Amino acid sequence: MAVGIFDSGLGGLTVLDAVSRRLPDLPLVYFGDNAHAPYGVRTADDIYDLTTQATERLFEAGCDLVILACNTASAAALRRMQEGWVPEGKRVLGVFVPLIEALTERQWGDNSPPREVGTKHVALFATPATVRSRAFQRELAFRAIGVDVEAQACGGVVDAIEEGDMILAEALVRSHVDALRRKMPEPDAAILGCTHYPLMTETFQDALGEGVKVFSQADLVAESLADYLSRRPEMRGPGMDSMFLTTGKPKQVSDRATQFLHRRIEFVAA
Repeated sequence: MAVGIFDSGLGGLTVLDAVSRRLPDLPLVYFGDNAHAPYGVRTADDIYDLTTQATERLFEAGCDLVILACNTASAAALRRMQEGWVPEGKRVLGVFVPLIEALTERQWGDNSPPREVGTKHVALFATPATVRSRAFQRELAFRAIGVDVEAQACGGVVDAIEEGDMILAEALVRSHVDALRRKMPEPDAAILGCTHYPLMTETFQDALGEGVKVFSQADLVAESLADYLSRRPEMRGPGMDSMFLTTGKPKQVSDRATQFLHRRIEFVAA
């Protein structure tokens, strides 16, 4: 019974891969809005419209639960969707909360007041739209106090990864880390706030130094989803088949996705 995973492009495949390893018998329907990627430079209203359209398509594919693997969509659209758009019997979840739970060492569903945590200085690397939304800081404030967050908008990184130019992506990552360290010289932890960025984890870690703990989302989201479904098994939708949907050119997206995951992926038109 299928669960949907949405991303503006290929980055969400890092989440899909982690979920597939954690829940190998769970059918997954992936929707990549490749025709409109990247989302990080779009307006909040534009992101909301595109995200709701994609989520509706995943509902049609038999998914009662959809994960917004796209951090930009989670930041700019999720709360608005949950407050007034998601139909009864459906759920749409984002990727920030599992990350913040790991950062603050709080268990899922811990609704106690925010408290001081060991991590005091956090570097957030994300798309421009995610940084503008301040969604990460808002969610963090529900769970922790006394944490200083310095955000760095990593323009160009998603485009370079989507185009397969990893040399450019690495150069951009190092440039953005340098820019952040001019504002926060000694972060305790770093958040890779985009599902594309796990592909650059080693570069981020090398540029930040061994003393900085780097939090990447894919495995954290997979573990959180497994926990959620163990408590809410009814949210496994009626869909039975895994599939990969794209608004882009299926062959082109399939070829890039295959390079991305190092296994053959076949996309079809959404």
